[in-house]
Amino acid sequence: MGVSGSGKTTVGQLLAARLGLPFYDGDDFHPAANVAKMAAGHPLTDEDRAGWLATLAACLGQWRATGGAVLACSALKEAYRQTLQAGAGGPLSWVFLDTDPAVLRARLAARQGHYMKADMLDSQLATLEKPTYGLRLTDDAPPETLVDQVVEQLHLLPAGT
Repeated sequence: MGVSGSGKTTVGQLLAARLGLPFYDGDDFHPAANVAKMAAGHPLTDEDRAGWLATLAACLGQWRATGGAVLACSALKEAYRQTLQAGAGGPLSWVFLDTDPAVLRARLAARQGHYMKADMLDSQLATLEKPTYGLRLTDDAPPETLVDQVVEQLHLLPAGT
């Protein structure tokens, strides 16, 4: 979890491959109205996010029942994380990618073809309620090293080991 540009997709894809699990990006589950709103430069409200979070919560329960998955999701507020946790049907392993705002701005400015632009970052940073649980990683290491830290610190083992 983390704000846009924090590396959720990159780290999540590498982690999923390492663990032999499917990877899902929460962005892919936003309804068209949410995507259009963000593409127009308007931040989402709690009401906008409610259906999206309910969908992800249901998916988490399904993925748990079929062996698990890695989900990259902003999960900016504690209430959002509680919604996701409630749908999961068991404990989730939370990884918070806490990235310097200057790094985030540079990444978002360089990003091509994504609806979330750099000018929306401030709204995400204002909304973010940093979790006090789970694993907090700063983005000062290569993504592969971050994945190593996740596996080591959360005691995760690749499927079949």
